[in-house]
Amino acid sequence: MSAPAPRLDAVKPGIGVVAPSDLALDRELWRWTPEPVSLYLTRTPHLEARVGLELAHALGDLDAIASACRDVSIAAPGATAYLCTSASFVSGIAGEARLRAAMEAGGARHAITTSGALLTALEALPARRIAVATPYVAALTERLVSFLTEAGITTTGTSDLGMEADIWRLSTGTVRELARGLPLDGAEAVFLACTNLPTFDVIPSLEAELGIPVLSANLVTMWAALRHLGSTPDGRPERLFAAG
Repeated sequence: MSAPAPRLDAVKPGIGVVAPSDLALDRELWRWTPEPVSLYLTRTPHLEARVGLELAHALGDLDAIASACRDVSIAAPGATAYLCTSASFVSGIAGEARLRAAMEAGGARHAITTSGALLTALEALPARRIAVATPYVAALTERLVSFLTEAGITTTGTSDLGMEADIWRLSTGTVRELARGLPLDGAEAVFLACTNLPTFDVIPSLEAELGIPVLSANLVTMWAALRHLGSTPDGRPERLFAAG
């Protein structure tokens, strides 16, 4: 007697995530992920460098990013995100476009970068004047401001921590103080940069305290991917989800 013919379930909605090797906040991404959406994560090769301009440029390796997109494409994700803030802003608007083109060449059906998602989120809010807080050294923060300026976004003020490693280990209290230290006069939103900065647990309270939308690198990336899938997380209060 022959075995029954195998039956396959329909492909469930999924998000491919390509991240630098040092990402340590996978759980934060999952906390924004509603049922039945799945995440398919992979990492680019390890690079031995401190967080700064040199590493940001190195993380923009187009061949490595295309290869990683190929790795996750077997799961047929509806959107694929390159989860890295600095690599997607360090070479300006043209550099961000090159990253998306490399992702598509590697099989990404809908390519998203963190910095590209930030611009989409600001358009959705809408907000054209933002305050920017980063854990970075000053030179990398300045490069983010240049990217925003090129995109027509005014940065009303910045604060940074000057860190070159271990960003993922920052306490939520430090993240709150980083945001609270921003000059907010004229700002329509706050952006907390770096995908290794823990922000899931601080955004709602910061939005209530500051009275304006608070965005983070992981929030805008997940929002953009979920938006493409037509999905939103249950019960999340972030203003971005209401706007998008």
